[in-house]
Amino acid sequence: MEQTAPQKGTVTQRAIEQLKAMIGSGDLQPGQRLPTERDLAAQLGISRSSVREAIRALTVLGVLEARHGSGIYVTQLEAGDLLETFGVVADLSRGPRLVELLEVRRILESTATALAAARITRVQLAEVADHLAAMEATDDPDEILAHDLAFHRAIAAAAGNDTMAAILEGLSSRTFRARVWRGYEQEGAFERTRREHARILRALEARDPEAARGAAAAHVGEVESWLRGQLGSVDRG
Repeated sequence: MEQTAPQKGTVTQRAIEQLKAMIGSGDLQPGQRLPTERDLAAQLGISRSSVREAIRALTVLGVLEARHGSGIYVTQLEAGDLLETFGVVADLSRGPRLVELLEVRRILESTATALAAARITRVQLAEVADHLAAMEATDDPDEILAHDLAFHRAIAAAAGNDTMAAILEGLSSRTFRARVWRGYEQEGAFERTRREHARILRALEARDPEAARGAAAAHVGEVESWLRGQLGSVDRG
């Protein structure tokens, strides 16, 4: 019994890799219906139960989707669907892992903002400005958080890289942001963060990628430094 579980896991993993290879090579296209479990098992040379587990795993990852009464299909393989797990990691992380996530976000956010400065349209720029104006017009933490999310989401969209936007969306989930904001707001940081957002907007309006990169890096870096300090206080305590 002790040896069957690892073997089962190995076979299932092989089935997952083979299905991914079929999708990657184009043998299975986005939106295409998978062959039956019986046919896949015969084609891959493994048991139907292993095929079933592989399909279940790829469904959880957003690669496949089950349609009631119709079968299993390859999804459209959109970046947002495939990278949803970033949000789970962000929501569940604690302590030093939160700092690591902010570090990654700082790197990607600054790059996305630099790209946006070069690519943003007038309509997109107006949307970013509207969210900043809404942040400046309220002291309600929930409203500020909502417009903060929307502000950065609009910039990520303007960068024109769907994969980067999807990763940033996961790293900047509302749950993750709310946990950081709850502590951040206690130190009167709202006015400072409004100023930081205003600097980002000015760089976008000037269509200056390097200024935009620096403003975004400084903004996320402030939160990152604050969180490092919080963790240091806990350790010293």
